Amino acid sequence: MNTNKVLFITGIDTGIGKTYATAFLIKTMQQRGMRIISQKPIQTGCTGRSEDLEVHDKTLLFSSAHERELAEPHRCSYLFPFPASPHLSAQMAGVDIEVEKIDQATCALMGMGYDKILIEGAGGLMVPMTRNLLTIDYIAQRGYPVALVSSGRLGSINHSLLSIEALRNRGIDLEIFIYNKYPCEGEICTPIETDTEEYLKEYLHKHSPQTEWIELSSLEL
Repeated sequence: MNTNKVLFITGIDTGIGKTYATAFLIKTMQQRGMRIISQKPIQTGCTGRSEDLEVHDKTLLFSSAHERELAEPHRCSYLFPFPASPHLSAQMAGVDIEVEKIDQATCALMGMGYDKILIEGAGGLMVPMTRNLLTIDYIAQRGYPVALVSSGRLGSINHSLLSIEALRNRGIDLEIFIYNKYPCEGEICTPIETDTEEYLKEYLHKHSPQTEWIELSSLEL
């Protein structure tokens, strides 16, 4: 598998803005002339079709309906109604998550000639995908580079630094750090939000200078 064609989007916590960050990256990369597809291997908390893919598709461009139809079966391997981490949602549904099935789906998308596959994880970086596999270890085993989503809410400095350290300890490339400013944008930011942004930017400049810093404000989809 060509890991250079994959970017795994994860976050310091759940509800941090990974889905909108993924939609933003889709839009940005397409504007650079790249063919992009997104994947949400495990979706919890909904039925029918992945809610996160619905958001991705607001910015995702397909060349034809046929292309969309070919990609669709490989974009979400598991969907569970209970809103929890994948291991628990799968257990409650009586399903065993097989990571090989997810890998096969990623390989199938890769075979369609996309320049980049954006994989959005479920929950935060350390969330269990199965009882025996953390999300971060799934990423490390495949050598995927990461886009890490953070924000200025209380506690995010601690969560961000722990996530960065965990990535470093496993030899995972932190390619992009996405600082989610919403809903601060257009309002007066609190001292916590302002300081968090400044601190994290300085920290990355010093300890991970190769990481691209992206600020995400409200996104019109």
